Amino acid sequence: MSYQALIANKTDDDFSLAVQSREESDLPDGEVTIAVEWSGVNYKDALATTPKGGVVTKYPIALGIDLAGTVRESSDSRFSAGDRVVAIGYDIGTGHDGGFAELARLPAGWVAPLPDSLSTEEAMAYGTAGFTAAMSVHAIQAAGITPQSGPIVVPGATGGVATTGIAMLHKLGYEVHAGTGKEDQHDFLRSLGASEILTREEIAAESKRPIESERWAASIDAVGGSTTASILRQTKRDGLVALSGLTGGIGFETTVLPFILRGVQLVGIESVWLEMDKRQLIWDRVSGDLSIPVLDLVTGRIGLDDVASFAQEMLNAQVVGRTLVRLGA
Repeated sequence: MSYQALIANKTDDDFSLAVQSREESDLPDGEVTIAVEWSGVNYKDALATTPKGGVVTKYPIALGIDLAGTVRESSDSRFSAGDRVVAIGYDIGTGHDGGFAELARLPAGWVAPLPDSLSTEEAMAYGTAGFTAAMSVHAIQAAGITPQSGPIVVPGATGGVATTGIAMLHKLGYEVHAGTGKEDQHDFLRSLGASEILTREEIAAESKRPIESERWAASIDAVGGSTTASILRQTKRDGLVALSGLTGGIGFETTVLPFILRGVQLVGIESVWLEMDKRQLIWDRVSGDLSIPVLDLVTGRIGLDDVASFAQEMLNAQVVGRTLVRLGA
């Protein structure tokens, strides 16, 4: 059986990215073969489409860190032909052929049964971004932060993690302050549940003060850089910053004062190698109390031929919400 896949290859200084026809014999090792129906484009995927993205560990490779579809065959008793499944993280799309392909073969331990209430399209409307948002909300609640604790700030508010996070927080009754540099997206963010819109400069403002007035109970932060430093200075006592991204840079300067004077927690949100039992818990919450009309966050549906150009738009911060990749029929 032949199938189409977006293949990245790199040899020395030569880098190529193209949709290619492959044979089933080209699939990597794994116990579960999946007819992929949907994938989604994440910031990590966009990095993978560039020669210096720093996320791909082997070439050639079918890109795509997320996928959802139907099991075609399985040598593992946990899965049978016809089962609907979802897979995100691990080495998918970075060290092992991933979801920008009509056919995928994965280790069984990387595959999760799809909750009955989610379609494969909805699963990818969440994808790694929505899953990360759910993990962030879970961390905030686990720290005892309730809607009565105060507002939650979400910078980079038009990104995939942020839009999903805003909607989830709003559903749970939290007051959400959204930060964005896109003035034309204020109405969209309010439709998700943001009660206050802040400029990028307001959230990431430089300051000579090591600590500032208490403002936010928590943050879903997929930005990093100076934004994280600014939020930490303004987080309330016993607050929490759930940090999951680096679009604003990988470094920031802070002091110990938010931590030792206010008990602020800086929690890293890492979904790639999350244990399967914890992963299933988050998927159960996504299909349960954290479920939102997630398809409303989908701003585009594209084919494999469109992924490369879309990824460049994402790297240039020209993207709003979630964009899905349709595969197969």
